[in-house]
Amino acid sequence: MIRVQDIKLNLNEELSLLPEKIAKKLKIKTSDILEYRIFKEAIDARKKKDIKLVYTVDVATTKDKQLLAKMPELKWESMAYVCPIKGNQWLKHRPVVVGSGPCGLFAALILAQEGFKPIVLERGKAVDARVEDVEHFWQTGSFDPTSNVQFGEGGAGTFSDGKLTTQIKNKRCHKVLEEMVKAGAPDNILYKNKPHVGTDILRDVVKNIRETIIKLGGEYRFESQVTDIEYEHGEVKAVIINDKERLETQICILAIGHSARDTFIMLNNRQIHMEQKPFSMGMRIEHLQEWINEAQFGEENKNHEKLGAAEYKLVHHCANGRTAYSFCMCPGGYVIASASEEGRVVTNGMSEHSRDGKNANSAILVNVGPKDYGSDDPLAGMHLQRELEELAFHLGGEDYKAPVQLLGDFLNNQASTQIGIVKPTYTLGVKLTNMRAALPDFITSAIDEAMKVFGQKIKGFDHPEALFTGFETRSSSPIRLPRNEAYESNVKGLYPAGEGAGYAGGITSAAVDGIQVAEAIIQKYAGINE
Repeated sequence: MIRVQDIKLNLNEELSLLPEKIAKKLKIKTSDILEYRIFKEAIDARKKKDIKLVYTVDVATTKDKQLLAKMPELKWESMAYVCPIKGNQWLKHRPVVVGSGPCGLFAALILAQEGFKPIVLERGKAVDARVEDVEHFWQTGSFDPTSNVQFGEGGAGTFSDGKLTTQIKNKRCHKVLEEMVKAGAPDNILYKNKPHVGTDILRDVVKNIRETIIKLGGEYRFESQVTDIEYEHGEVKAVIINDKERLETQICILAIGHSARDTFIMLNNRQIHMEQKPFSMGMRIEHLQEWINEAQFGEENKNHEKLGAAEYKLVHHCANGRTAYSFCMCPGGYVIASASEEGRVVTNGMSEHSRDGKNANSAILVNVGPKDYGSDDPLAGMHLQRELEELAFHLGGEDYKAPVQLLGDFLNNQASTQIGIVKPTYTLGVKLTNMRAALPDFITSAIDEAMKVFGQKIKGFDHPEALFTGFETRSSSPIRLPRNEAYESNVKGLYPAGEGAGYAGGITSAAVDGIQVAEAIIQKYAGINE
């Protein structure tokens, strides 16, 4: 096949016109086209009165050789995934994967597909039971520190927009998407420019991949927290589960996620190398989704079925040297309670696949780094997160309600007294307050400056009745676990991976990192010596 780019359709043109457009682009007859498939679909909304759907298409024609001779740029590289050749050493024990978020899930899947029969240890519950616990918390405020938005099968991404966009350029990304489609995700994620699954579908996807791993000889153990790691002479010997069970292994993949704070403390105490890492903090902002649709697509196209709920991505470099930006934008979504520790309030965003909620939300974040931590402690960033989460708990009334403030009141540094046009979606309830007065100045001044700029980029973004909900602290891990070229930490056989270890920033990049770690193990070992 050859790859043809920049094929455009108007919103009123049907997909069936693609062969005609392809033939015109290549200057061939439609009868010369043997088959085609969409590789990429994007929206070009720069001209709101003439929005286009733009396609990159892989095509097989009767004239491929002639076309390639004239236009060599039509040649493309296959995205087919090829696992590395196995090594020649043998494992005495089955490899252990700690955590079943995207990183652990895909590390375990690749190992299972290559016959390594991994044991997946997950501190939380299986996804169905976990969903029940989370929804019970959202309805009643009864919090379970062992089963929540952060802990359990699928990781934090299970309660999100299921966004699969990533800035990394890695052929393994396509492997991730293919496996998700096999597990029940819609096949359009293979070609959408900004693919997403939605929390409702993602729950079934992670469950189906788990079943595949088990069928291939893997094993899952839920409610099994790794509370210690044993090593001798710099090599892993065993993991301790729930402070009592000892499981011997030579291989331990640490895919623990960015919120496993007790595990961070344990690793630090066990002298696993760890260092401070920059991250970001801020608040969730909500607008009416209709406002965003109109700003991005124009009045006449704001409800067009081919466009769906509009997205945005905003960045502003501030006068104080900070960067303020939107993060994890959830079209037609909800602001959710995402605490993983008692007495702390954390927010995040979530959308279902249909993205049909009334509001749009995203995090508005400001970067923080070691200079802000006030300590050389590797865990100092984590302690800063906790301080802000405890502040949010206090401002919200200490019953897991979230503090909120209208944007106009934030800009005027005054407490809000009533909700405006934008109604909060945070289900546990909210408390009106002045968050600006409580936050560090470097965060508030950056957001203040950025919001005025964002309002110029997206009409209505700085609407005074847009709503801030506090606080968003879990944008990424506040620590990094250094590893060598073989992906091992300072302890041989211990493989830090994914978001929690500081090597990823989303579902796809975490999954890719899990695959790369699994490949490093496969390249070294021939399998299990059973």
